Amino acid sequence: MSGIIRVYKRNDDGVLEFREAWFDEDYSQFVMNHGVVGHQSKTDETDVADAAAAEGLMDAFAVQCADDGFAEIPEDEQSWVVAQYALKTKDGTDRDRYLEEKAKDALISHLAWRGLGIVDRSEFSDAKLNIFILTPDVNKAVNAIKVCIRGEDLDFTKLSIGAAAFGETSFKLKHSPKPANSFTL
Repeated sequence: MSGIIRVYKRNDDGVLEFREAWFDEDYSQFVMNHGVVGHQSKTDETDVADAAAAEGLMDAFAVQCADDGFAEIPEDEQSWVVAQYALKTKDGTDRDRYLEEKAKDALISHLAWRGLGIVDRSEFSDAKLNIFILTPDVNKAVNAIKVCIRGEDLDFTKLSIGAAAFGETSFKLKHSPKPANSFTL
């Protein structure tokens, strides 16, 4: 099975739209998710007999998306957004690891249903928890992260957010709970 297909295109008004599809083995369903990037998407599920039938639907989905002008956005044309938590200890505590898992799970779901990218990884570094997100739209991702973290009650007052183009190492501060001018990993 080919995993997930995730494609984008700008419509005639310049608005970025997305489509994605995958086979949900647990429910034997082919799932299509689509909408405007940054907004809650619409989802359609189709029951399928087996993985072979789902593969056929995935192939047809890929062809239709290409015909409609949708394409993958290469990683190097996307940006990194980092959701960062200040920690009380250098390496993090059990509570910090719990926060890491809860925040990652919440962000994975929240961002995916809005076409805002993927949670790539997380790491503890110098009394900070960094959650790396690869996104096609920095500003919408930053706003979605703030909404998600606040809505899930995940220590919003300790959240900072930085962003950088894909190959860059210098991050710009996009959100901070206190006055600040810079963002470091």
